[in-house]
Amino acid sequence: MRLILLGAPGAGKGTQAGILSSRLGIPVISTGNILRAAIKQGTHVGLKAREYVENGKLVPDDVIIGIVEERLAESDCAGGYILDGMPRTIPQAEHLEKDGVGVDCALCIDVDDETIIARMSGRRTCLGCGASYHVVSAPPRTEGICDNCGSELTIRKDDSPETVRNRLEVYHRETEPLLNFYAERGKLKTVKNQPSIEATTAEIVRVLGIEP
Repeated sequence: MRLILLGAPGAGKGTQAGILSSRLGIPVISTGNILRAAIKQGTHVGLKAREYVENGKLVPDDVIIGIVEERLAESDCAGGYILDGMPRTIPQAEHLEKDGVGVDCALCIDVDDETIIARMSGRRTCLGCGASYHVVSAPPRTEGICDNCGSELTIRKDDSPETVRNRLEVYHRETEPLLNFYAERGKLKTVKNQPSIEATTAEIVRVLGIEP
């Protein structure tokens, strides 16, 4: 399955992408993780992207498209993939389409803005491996410590309420039009906000027609 996850920042795309990856045996291509790694390492792409990410703005298309298409060319993507965080704009989607990047389904996780803002204030991210947690819905086994690598967890600057509001404005203006883009192609499926991660997964499984 070649899947794109859509939805506002904080809708739970990263969490559900990880669950679907394990269930389907295909990799998650997360532009957010790729960019954060580049920023931490101080690479050319990272330096270019830093000012955009930290202010909740979209990273330029040429940067995003380049790193995604390089990743999709790797052998583990031959049997399918999950794109999380790309495309974010109509031009990005058109570029992928033009380059023959296949998409079987665009899945939107639909969550309202106020729920997003409240949810993201509890998010924590691992400084070491980039894993995501939430103090209420998905806490680590030990407070402040990553289950995977034992590194410290932190609150990302782009999860602060002011930055989240900026990111939501950008989402509604730049990314939300993708819903119509994929609906017109018969590829859009939508999952409404659910009360838990497990309930959201169950609804996604139902909507996608995946074997339970």
